[in-house]
Amino acid sequence: MNYIGSKVSLLDFIDSVVDEFADSYNRRLIVCDAFAGTGTVGFFFRQQGHKVIANDIQYYSYIINKNLIENPVQSLDKLDYLNNLEPVEGFIYQNYCAGSGSGRVYFSDENGKRCDAIRQEIERLKVNGEISQNEYFAYLAALIEAIDKVANTTAIYGSFLKKLKRAAQRPLKLKQIRTSNEIAGEVYNSDSNRLINSISGDVLYLDPPYNLRQYSSNYHILETIARYDNPKIRGKTGLRETVSQNSKYASSRTVTAEFEDLIKNAKFNVIILSYNNEGLMSEREIREIMSKYGTYYLRVRERPRFRADRAHKATVTNEHLHVLVKHR
Repeated sequence: MNYIGSKVSLLDFIDSVVDEFADSYNRRLIVCDAFAGTGTVGFFFRQQGHKVIANDIQYYSYIINKNLIENPVQSLDKLDYLNNLEPVEGFIYQNYCAGSGSGRVYFSDENGKRCDAIRQEIERLKVNGEISQNEYFAYLAALIEAIDKVANTTAIYGSFLKKLKRAAQRPLKLKQIRTSNEIAGEVYNSDSNRLINSISGDVLYLDPPYNLRQYSSNYHILETIARYDNPKIRGKTGLRETVSQNSKYASSRTVTAEFEDLIKNAKFNVIILSYNNEGLMSEREIREIMSKYGTYYLRVRERPRFRADRAHKATVTNEHLHVLVKHR
């Protein structure tokens, strides 16, 4: 999926730091991915045989991670059936497709209707007991990944393109989705600072928002598809209420206090914070906070920069892994 801050290109870097400080060879760790997003980091460590605790306040992320972190490998035998449903003019078509008169062009008319039909049928199958809880999350995760591939956006849902791009004209199609038969972990849909008081383990991996972008508004349509709750929406982009899911890490006024609260209460031996050199917190602020609670280290790697704003000339950014080995 196109996702702000995706760590696909940094997995080997993160893995090397975990091994350096947590000695991950030949033993099973408990690794928590507290801002899980699309589950890239957590799934990587599950595949290595570690127990993963994944969390994200966004419900679409919770669905994706329920599949990646908790589900076993399973055959989704209703994919063809779902892909061939008769299209329905439901909430997504009515509010995010041009043909409905909404003025929004997030999806082609056909894909909007197909999304509605599939989402409604997945819910019906669950309510009627025709699919298991594991299958429910797998089918929903497949829908979220599939609809994102045909979205008429540049990467996020804060805006849409006026004309359908080529990818958005392709038909929506659910596909078999990744999972693993390694040990099943735990997945939560909570505020990380609240959850931290009730979990513990070996490695706490933190990848909070770096800047003022709120994931709740940038991915609001995925949230609506995940919940399918017919929310009240507003404005040019059809934005749902997002305040309850806004992160204090995306505010310069609250980020340092929120971060210190998390570090102070974390019952993990090693804490690894992924943060880049353009973040709201400075390297000095992070070092000073983490150093209060143990021994601090810094590891740095250069990576391509996510360019939602094409006027921004920088093409690379420095990704910092701030490491804290907590006092026992």
